[in-house]
Amino acid sequence: MPRAAEPLAAQEASAPAAGPELADGGLKPRHVRMVGLGGALGIGLFLASGKLIQSTGPGLLLAYAVCGVLAYLVLRALGELVVYRPVSGSFTSYAREFLGPWAEFVTGWTYWFTWVVVGMAEVTAVGMYVQVWLPSVPQWCTALLALVAVGTANLVAVRLFGEIEFWAAIVKVLTIVAIILTAVAVAVFGFGAEHSSGVANLWAEGGVLPHGPLAVVLALPLAYASFQGVELVGLTAGETARPQEVLPSVFRSVLWRIALFNIGALAALMVLIPWHRVSASSSPFVQAFDQLGVPAAADIVNFVVLTAALSVCNSGVFGTGRLLMTLGRDGHAPRWLGATNRRGVPARALGVSLAVMLVSVVVNYLVPREAFLYLYSVSVFGGLLTWAVIVATHLRYRAAVAEGRARAVSFRMPGPPWLGRALLGALAVITVLFAAHDETRVALLVGPVWLLLLSGAYLLVRRRQRATEAAASE
Repeated sequence: MPRAAEPLAAQEASAPAAGPELADGGLKPRHVRMVGLGGALGIGLFLASGKLIQSTGPGLLLAYAVCGVLAYLVLRALGELVVYRPVSGSFTSYAREFLGPWAEFVTGWTYWFTWVVVGMAEVTAVGMYVQVWLPSVPQWCTALLALVAVGTANLVAVRLFGEIEFWAAIVKVLTIVAIILTAVAVAVFGFGAEHSSGVANLWAEGGVLPHGPLAVVLALPLAYASFQGVELVGLTAGETARPQEVLPSVFRSVLWRIALFNIGALAALMVLIPWHRVSASSSPFVQAFDQLGVPAAADIVNFVVLTAALSVCNSGVFGTGRLLMTLGRDGHAPRWLGATNRRGVPARALGVSLAVMLVSVVVNYLVPREAFLYLYSVSVFGGLLTWAVIVATHLRYRAAVAEGRARAVSFRMPGPPWLGRALLGALAVITVLFAAHDETRVALLVGPVWLLLLSGAYLLVRRRQRATEAAASE
């Protein structure tokens, strides 16, 4: 790995990075909170959780609790870096300062590609869910309209993006709150319950660990995926009003909310329906609403899932634009991508990201399912790699503080100094556990190949930059 870059000067450490300014103050605290929440509460919780409940039982709550703690620590590490130097581009900029330009190049392009693939999947899903109500409308048509709508919102103004994300996330949150409150009413008052509903479902039918402790361990990679996206909060730093005042409270609150909604929703589902009766092939939310006699349960959940897909896509478009802009400013992408328009929006970077997503949607219809699986595997690998880079960057930042090369901040990641290294070890274990699932196994093969390709691209870019600098100095 190339030698780490020297930390920025003290005056730069307390201000956003140089370059064209973004729309400072465009996002309010409520927007920022929902960016992290919306990015992590995707369609997986509403659709794929049934399979996990079937394979793990109530012990799945333990897997989610472990991954919730890991996500909390990653977010606190990122929060300390953001308070140190709030910039749009966040963890890629910090990786450059404390780990070196190679780390910024690899992390930035990997995370950009991760959210391009996620955006592709989510916008394609929108077309599928709309067909439930409008089967005569071609799937590609609604997928295209969704991408145009999300892209337009991001191009117009950062505050419009924030408002859309806020209200889209609200729909998901209200649905989960309704399930949780219903489960509480069933547990306390027996309201609307069948004889099979009740808190005893969490330990009946084989106990808390009906498939044994190993099932909980093997569930960790898929449970982690439910928390992937919380780091998007860091990308809002350069566009939040009073970031050094607002962001610490956001970092403190976002994680417990996500943990509550993920763990609370799963617990509520298993209170309402015995875990062994949860279908692995349909949404457990539909089952729960059906059992409670809610009219049009499938339509309600379809609307929520449609909103969830749009919300995640919206967050992904926002994130890819900021990352590509940062890569352009730092010379890891064409420099014209680093520009912003008069409204402070990185329109060029957003346009390129949207164009690639559009091409990806077309490719998704043309290539076999296995080809998409390989692309998805890079995104799974990329999310975990980003977490590891955030933690490694934080460790180097703390070392720089101890040596007097960087300033300390009052908002600190909790725990002893060795906790960061233990966190990296836990992320490595989850990576190895990718081998246990068809959805993630191929990432162990594709991920290293992806890193080698990016490393080769980095060397080519650096060689070209040096040749240009040498020619300019002659």
